[in-house]
Amino acid sequence: MGNAMDCMSRKDSRPSSVSRSKRNSKSQRKTSATAEDEQLHRQALAMAIQQHQLSQRFEGSMSRRITGSTSSRRLADPFSNGKQQAPIVLDNVETKKLVLVHGEGFGAWCWYKTITMLEEAGLEPIALDLTGSGIDTTDTNIITSLEDYAKPLINYLHNLPEGEKVILVGHSCGGASISYALECYPKKISKAVFVCATMVADGQKPFDIFAEEDIALATVAMRPTPLAPIMEKLSLSPGNYGSVRRYFVQTLDDRMLSPDVQEKLVRENPPHGVYKIKGSDHCPFFSKPLSLNKILLEIIQL
Repeated sequence: MGNAMDCMSRKDSRPSSVSRSKRNSKSQRKTSATAEDEQLHRQALAMAIQQHQLSQRFEGSMSRRITGSTSSRRLADPFSNGKQQAPIVLDNVETKKLVLVHGEGFGAWCWYKTITMLEEAGLEPIALDLTGSGIDTTDTNIITSLEDYAKPLINYLHNLPEGEKVILVGHSCGGASISYALECYPKKISKAVFVCATMVADGQKPFDIFAEEDIALATVAMRPTPLAPIMEKLSLSPGNYGSVRRYFVQTLDDRMLSPDVQEKLVRENPPHGVYKIKGSDHCPFFSKPLSLNKILLEIIQL
């Protein structure tokens, strides 16, 4: 082997050198991308922790906004690699406001990567803690209805100035909350995005969907999940719920809400559009934040 390599002419050996150079270049780019992603994770997590610490200075259980950055502290785009990215056209969008609604066990904090990237794109995302979730200290045992659970979201929409609209994004069981919001305030909602979420039909219980999966949700939740809201049958009408454009994001490596169940949701309650994220588990805002962000940006511009 060594002799054969020694006997190669300069002309013959050059392609091998070029090949190694390409491999090294590809490896360096991969390492650089990984380092940049880790940097984003550390920066955004630091902001989320800081926001949580600041919130502890306040008493009560009111829902609070969590933002990824402030006017005095913005993150540089960690994915640009020093190159100018293609501009995102937002001039003709109906709204730049997105309301991010977490699923069972989580809180507003779980959207920290998504918030950072959406803000960098020039959008106005906010994330809410539903009742008894995140930093809201309400005892989940006294939450007896979806109306109670989704109250922070409904209050936000109620207080939204006349003529303003938002895009709702719900994850997992957060789909039930945004479905309820669609029924209550359809004229204040531009679009609704269900991220591997419970996109239920009229008269269906959110729990019916997850009951098909052999998994105990409460055992993996960061916070206890109130059962009453997801056991409640929703009353949804074509005139309200059905009047708003809905989009569904499928996560193809999901072990909590399997792809088969997600397909069933789409068949039984067809949305206006379906997007799929390969390699994503049940939490794409953690496992595939770039893919999720790309999809959200596309939906915003529709």
